[in-house]
Amino acid sequence: MIEENKCIEAIANGSQEALEQLYTHYSDRVYNTLISYTKNTEDAEELLQDVFVTIYHTAHSFQFSSSISTWIYRIAVNKSLDFLRKKKSQKRAGIFTSIYLKNSTEIKYESPDFVHPGVKLENKEDAKLLFRAIDNLSENQKTAFILTQIEGLPHKEVAEIMDQSRKSIESLVQRAKQNLKQALEKHYPDRGIKNKNTSK
Repeated sequence: MIEENKCIEAIANGSQEALEQLYTHYSDRVYNTLISYTKNTEDAEELLQDVFVTIYHTAHSFQFSSSISTWIYRIAVNKSLDFLRKKKSQKRAGIFTSIYLKNSTEIKYESPDFVHPGVKLENKEDAKLLFRAIDNLSENQKTAFILTQIEGLPHKEVAEIMDQSRKSIESLVQRAKQNLKQALEKHYPDRGIKNKNTSK
C-alpha cells in the first residue's frame, strides 16, 4: 500500500519513481474505466498513458481538497469524454472514416467481441448489445452508470468525481437504467434488462 499524499507530493517534485508507484496502484482500475468508454484496447491504453502524463504535469496544483482517487477518476472521465466528442465530431464531419494505427495503414477496428474485463455477462452478444446501448446514453448518464454499475464506485464518490449531488447521481443512474432497459428490450422483448447483471 502506498502513501498516496506523499506520492503526489513526490510527483509534484518530479519523481518518476513515485509516478510509477501511483501507476501500479491505479492503472488497472483506470484502464477498466477508460475501456468502458472506448471499447478498444489500443485507445484505452493510449488514454491511460495520457491520464498519468496529466497527473505528472498537474500534481503540483493538486490541493488535496478531494481524495486522490476522486481526482484520478475525474481526469480519466474527462479524457474519455473528450475522446468520444472528438471521435463523434470526426464522424459527423466525414473527415475520417476509419481510425488508423500509428505509423501504419492498418485499420484499427472496434473488437466485434468486446467484453469489458470487469463485467460478467451471459455471453459476448449480450456484452456487445449492452455497451452499444451505453454509447447512446447522455454523457452524464453514461458516466454515472459506468462508475457506479460497472466500476462499482459508491454514489458518494461518483458525486464528487462528477461534481454533482448524490441525489443527482441516483437520478442519473435510474434514468440510465430505464433507457438501457428500453433499448435492450428491443433485442430481448421477453427478458428486458433483468439478465444484464454486471459485477466486478
